[in-house]
Formats: sequence, structure tokens, C-alpha cells
Amino acid sequence: MAIKRTNAPSNRKKYNTRKSTTTTWLQRTKKWTIRIVGGFFAVTILWVLALKFINPPVTYLMIKRGFEWQAVGKGFKIEKKWLNYEELSTNLKKAALAGEDAHFMTHNGFDSKAIMEAFEKNKDGKPLRGGSTISQQTAKNVFLWPERSWIRKGLETYFTFLIELFWSKKRILEVYLNVIEMGQGVYGAEAAAQYYFNKSGKSLSKKEAALIIAILPNPRKWDAKRPSRYINSRANNIVRYLNHYTVPE
Repeated sequence: MAIKRTNAPSNRKKYNTRKSTTTTWLQRTKKWTIRIVGGFFAVTILWVLALKFINPPVTYLMIKRGFEWQAVGKGFKIEKKWLNYEELSTNLKKAALAGEDAHFMTHNGFDSKAIMEAFEKNKDGKPLRGGSTISQQTAKNVFLWPERSWIRKGLETYFTFLIELFWSKKRILEVYLNVIEMGQGVYGAEAAAQYYFNKSGKSLSKKEAALIIAILPNPRKWDAKRPSRYINSRANNIVRYLNHYTVPE
């Protein structure tokens, strides 16, 4: 009588091999995912902690704008000079709060009221405006790129949380006023004061400080030295409320 052979052991062996391979692949994927995520958090936290004490030498936006200038034949231009917090004009500090972030001293990096107001205006089809705080703008300018996307917005939220956690309000405002774009190839208070008014950022008058802050929504289009009627009106409103604000000490 013929004996019927079976290949069950062989099939079981192949199944076990496939199962083992899948398990190994999943374990490796999990291990590398943990390493990548852990590395991201470690690097970014260390980066933020380092810039708590070290002044950012350059930003992505500065380099990008520099190449844009070069592309149109105007040369690579980055004008900037760092002023420590105590050197910055108090008028400029107050103007920044009055014109850019009224609740800077009390929020945790995000102004929910401003965000909702911006959302409603944008939803109604009115000209787009943002609800970004000084903290968010600092995070974007120092650590990220200017183009809008959901990825950048998510990272902006993350870095805003980190600088609010590890930096003081004083440090945030200091960095903001030294790296923000304030003209074509002009970055920070000192370069802007010299460019527009031929004086130091240490001694800006109320109106001069207000004019610089008034152009920040579009510093490549507007000019603090030759302000339009709209910019002049905006600056006057900033001056009007200047003394209502207390800056970090």
C-alpha cells in the first residue's frame, strides 16, 4: 500500500520563518522610530537651550533674502548688529507690544483671542491676517522657514512651546527685536534704526520706534522713513497706547 506523504512540517517551517522575519522587521522599525523621535526631541531641546545663552548668528530667512537680492543683481545683503536687551530702546520694546502683541506679558506663547479674530476675518473672505504672537514669530524666524504650510505651523507651535518653557519673556523679546526682518536686507533694531533714521537703536524716539514696528507686517514693501498715510496712522495709534505697556525687566 502506498504511503501518502505530507508537507505540513515544511509549510509550518516556512510560516514560522515568515513570522520571525515580520517580527524582526517590526522590532527594527520600532527601534529606529524611537531613535529618530528621541533624537529629534534631544536635538531641538538642546538647540533651544543653547540659544537661551548664545545669540543666533544668522537665520534661514536672512540667507534666503540675501540670495533673492543677489538674484536680481543687487548683491548679497544682510545688514544686522546685535543689541543686548538693556541697550534696546524702551520705546521700541513698548512699541513692539503695542503694535504686535498686546498680551505678550500674560500669554503662554499663544493668544487665543487674536487667533480666533484672525480666523473669523480670514473665513469671511477679508484680507488674510495672522494671529501670531511675538513668541510665535520668534520661533518661526529663528528655527524655521517663512513659507506657510501645516508642517511649518506644527513645528512653529512646538518651538513656541519650547522657548516659552526655557526662555524668559525678556530673552524672547530681545531675540525678536534683533532678528526680525525690518526692511529690504535689514534685520533687527540697530540695523533698522541706522537704515531709516541714521541713529542707534538705543535712542529711538516714540514715533521712530512706532514707525519701525508699524511696517513689520510687510517690511519689504513699506518704509519707516517715508511712511504712507496708512503706516503713519498705524504708528500714531501705537504711540497713543505706548505707555499702557510694561516690558520685561
